[in-house]
Amino acid sequence: MFIFIYGQDTYRMKGKLSEIIEEYKKSRKSGLSLKFIDCQKTGIGSFGDFQNDSSQFSMFKEKKLIVVTDPFSDIDFKEKFLKNKENFTKLDDLVVFYQEGEVRKNDSLFKFLEKNALCQNFNLLEGQKLKKWVSDEFEKSGARFGEDAADELCFRVGSDLWRMANEIKKITAFGLGKEIKREDVAVLVRPKIESDIFKTIDAVANGEKQTALQFIRKHIEKGDSPVYLFSMVNYQFRNLLVIKDFIEKRKTYDVISRASGLHPFVVKKGYYLSYKFTLSGLKKIYQRIFQIDLEIKTGRIEPEAALEMLIAEI
Repeated sequence: MFIFIYGQDTYRMKGKLSEIIEEYKKSRKSGLSLKFIDCQKTGIGSFGDFQNDSSQFSMFKEKKLIVVTDPFSDIDFKEKFLKNKENFTKLDDLVVFYQEGEVRKNDSLFKFLEKNALCQNFNLLEGQKLKKWVSDEFEKSGARFGEDAADELCFRVGSDLWRMANEIKKITAFGLGKEIKREDVAVLVRPKIESDIFKTIDAVANGEKQTALQFIRKHIEKGDSPVYLFSMVNYQFRNLLVIKDFIEKRKTYDVISRASGLHPFVVKKGYYLSYKFTLSGLKKIYQRIFQIDLEIKTGRIEPEAALEMLIAEI
């Protein structure tokens, strides 16, 4: 049996994977039939490990649980797995494919798993779904909170549930039994910027320029510096250009992380977004950013106007 867990909400994904593993451990006390294969770290040997683990006889006569992480990052694994897919579909073992980040729907491995696996896509929570998650977490913690506090927290943190969970713990500890209000959240939680800049670039890549401008204007209205916002746009496009250059050379996440010096999380987020741009297109955008940055520094254009102009031109 195949299970396919994928998406951008890594917090809920990790929770689901842990749930599957814990449920498996309850009925398999030995723990020797639980296998992990990290395609990003193992690289070229990932498929060999998978083949060995799946064909290995269990002395305890129990079904194995094989967790394969980042299978889409390993071209060798994908090609060999799909070549032998008929054999693997006959397995009695439980195989979990775990892939963080956006997955291209036209990928051959995705198409196979879509038809042959129990799939669960964890999209980032937004709007009312995010607010409900926040409210549920506050209730679990035993904290009393106003609806406006949940709204403010959603605005300041956004869809990053890793950070959200930590902020809720911090706010709950601060509250000490009293009702948490919007002003408490405003004091304790700094607003997100980097994640919104990433969303801004994603919106631009999808042709949604008005959405991109709304992200920028929200931060300016909140008092965030246009110069800082521009520098973050510059930073994100520079990372995308570096990542895209490595992708064109058919490098994996692990290789890109080591060679570029970028954090693996930055590489993971930028990897799939970079597919929405061409390398030549990113070079032109980065050159234009350099030109506009010079105009800002020489006083020829205001930073806020420069941001809007850049988004309109991309």
